[in-house]
Amino acid sequence: MKKYTRVLSVILLLLAVQLSMPAAVYTADRGEIVKSKNYSPLNLTQSPDLKKLLDVVVSDLLKKYPDGSFKANEIAVTLIDLTDPTSATIADYRGEEKIYPASVVKMFYMAALEQQLADGKIRLTPELERGVRDMIVDSSNEATQYIVDVLTETSSGSELPKKEFEKWSFRRNRMNRYFSSMGYTNINVNQKTHCEDAYGVEQQFRNYKGENRNMLTTNASARLIAEIALGRLLNAERTKRMMDLLKREPLADPGKGSGQAVNYSGKALIDKNLREAKLWSKAGWTSRAKHDAAYIELPDGRKFAIAVFTENHANDKDALPSVVAGIIDSLRK
Repeated sequence: MKKYTRVLSVILLLLAVQLSMPAAVYTADRGEIVKSKNYSPLNLTQSPDLKKLLDVVVSDLLKKYPDGSFKANEIAVTLIDLTDPTSATIADYRGEEKIYPASVVKMFYMAALEQQLADGKIRLTPELERGVRDMIVDSSNEATQYIVDVLTETSSGSELPKKEFEKWSFRRNRMNRYFSSMGYTNINVNQKTHCEDAYGVEQQFRNYKGENRNMLTTNASARLIAEIALGRLLNAERTKRMMDLLKREPLADPGKGSGQAVNYSGKALIDKNLREAKLWSKAGWTSRAKHDAAYIELPDGRKFAIAVFTENHANDKDALPSVVAGIIDSLRK
């Protein structure tokens, strides 16, 4: 009996020590998101010609607002020409500007979830499948909150004492560590999306001042959808799952198509009647922002990834699609 008592005492002591460790010690628990061993980042070459093309398209957009109501610092664009994926080229306009991404961030959570599923750290259930579908296809914030909980083993609720909050915060930053390990910089992808506001520990995580918000660049957003499309993140099966969720059909029925298909990059395809074009995308919209990250295949064989973020023009139906349309016209010349 004494032997078992001593063993139990040792177990309880070890447990107490583990729970008292500072957050910095939690570096590689079983839930950590680890990049695939086969991952190699997309090799991108800066293209002066692509840059000139992009600058002209942005300039043409701004000229449509002669009263200066659309300012140069209210748009960011990144274009990646993937027609020859072995020599992909990139150009950007304010591409490293950190911008609140709205629902574009959900594409990053989808990629992280597929990594965890591939590694067997998360098991796919019908409910999880429903959640990721609703997050990407319907852009549901409630589904996104669920997916973030699954990825980070955290949950919303009341504010936490210091030590518990440190552990909670470290886990919530899993997605940041994952994308950082793959060379993604200048981004923050650790927050849930909300229809209204954050409360309790979620507000505590923002330091009660709106800090620590999700932030993305158009460079990172265009790169991610390009790497998904090219199958560089995970295997063919995982890639297909993600591409199926991102697939849009803007010309199937423009009057009844989903908002993500017909109100963003897809509108350019509708306006140009490009029926043979193919579109995969993840849009984001708030009262201030209208964004899209898209991968497009044109009938002539051109393939490109594009991310367009606009601020203070959320209800402008034409600005974002006109940029995509301008890019299409320029690439086809």
